[in-house]
Amino acid sequence: MSSEADIVVDGENADVSTETTASVTDVDVDIDDSDDDLIEEGEIAGDYLEQLLDVLDFDGDIDLDVEGDRAIVSIDGGDDLTKLVGRKGEVLDALQELTRLAVQQSTGERSRLMLDIAGWRAGRREALSALGAEAAQRVLETGEREELAPMTPFERKIVHDAVAKVAGVSSESEGAEPSRRVVVLKD
Repeated sequence: MSSEADIVVDGENADVSTETTASVTDVDVDIDDSDDDLIEEGEIAGDYLEQLLDVLDFDGDIDLDVEGDRAIVSIDGGDDLTKLVGRKGEVLDALQELTRLAVQQSTGERSRLMLDIAGWRAGRREALSALGAEAAQRVLETGEREELAPMTPFERKIVHDAVAKVAGVSSESEGAEPSRRVVVLKD
């Protein structure tokens, strides 16, 4: 299957011949040096991931964004992209780390880039936010501490943020990796 990828950066098209269909779009530009660096990270990551999709013979659209102090790269729109997410996001985490290493090799700087595939992280973020808010409400009502299941640092951060939005409760992490978990406490 031979096609061309449309790469759109800053509103300009560049045609690139590839074996798979991929497009890079949506680079938010608020020009300052840190955003320039994050945009560069996203572009490097997009190129790396486009080559990876080509090798794996997967179709997908690659979108770049800058959110806060990190580049966000997402791959959507292809068939069977969930295979690149894996069970509980393990494959996605590995691909994110490989992409960060590719960016670091190119820039010489450690990357905090976030990769999402098929909206998995976005969906997980919503579910974890709801879990944190629900646990906070239960603790607020009962006064008893609640321990949640072990989570990755990414997941714990989302839960901590959700708990912080509820007055009268707080959260902390306990345990050692990979069994580190969020504990919700009444203030």
